[in-house]
Amino acid sequence: MEIQDIIKPENLVYSKSKLQVDVISHYCPGCSHGVVHKIVSEVIDELGIQEKTIGVSPVGCAVFAYNLIDIDWQEAAHGRAPAVATGIARTNPDKIVFTYQGDGDLASIGAAEILHACNRGENLVVIFINNGIYGMTGGQMAPTTLVGQVTSTTPMGRTVELNGYPLKITELIAQLPGVHYCTRQSVHTAATVRRCKNAIRKAFQNVMDKKGTSFVEVTSTCNSGWKMTPVQANDWMVEHMFTEYPQGELKDNDKKG
Repeated sequence: MEIQDIIKPENLVYSKSKLQVDVISHYCPGCSHGVVHKIVSEVIDELGIQEKTIGVSPVGCAVFAYNLIDIDWQEAAHGRAPAVATGIARTNPDKIVFTYQGDGDLASIGAAEILHACNRGENLVVIFINNGIYGMTGGQMAPTTLVGQVTSTTPMGRTVELNGYPLKITELIAQLPGVHYCTRQSVHTAATVRRCKNAIRKAFQNVMDKKGTSFVEVTSTCNSGWKMTPVQANDWMVEHMFTEYPQGELKDNDKKG
């Protein structure tokens, strides 16, 4: 059989959650956001909590998430999603509330909000997309940018002397007593997509069970901002980012004693 006989619409299988809205995505080809959106929509659908779930998306590449997943959404100012989500969750304790934030948003302008919300143990899911730059606004250096990494504001590479060290915000958050579950995942292969989905499902189940804050970092690519092809970006992430941001669980109170 010739390859042209195989690659036909009737031979291609693509499963889509019923919560994924049938619109053209605004994400760049190869972007990790689309994969994570698919996971989130599948988890909400499979748990049967569509009518109870409220997402909070602030400024960044995910600002138009309300166009892509058919649940209730609330916009928040840059970095303020944890504060907004806290108000929603406290006034609507029967709802399942989550934030969806990038590293420039969460680890920079929103650092105070996320640390204090997690320290209070607010009953939230936090999904943190870490691609090492400000992806939406031109590829500037973020707190998570690696030493030596070239960005639009560090054209010669980030230096410790001028810019300090990459901020391992997830490790900081894992130390807070209000955090029940904290993990770092990725979505660059089929196997890692499955592991990430299990982590996000566990996080949502924790909130359903009123266990406090569950924090899921997804180490991601931004091939447009990094000036790479999607394949090159995945390889670069594995080679460089995974060393600075090791994959796996950082904290799980369910596994204590």
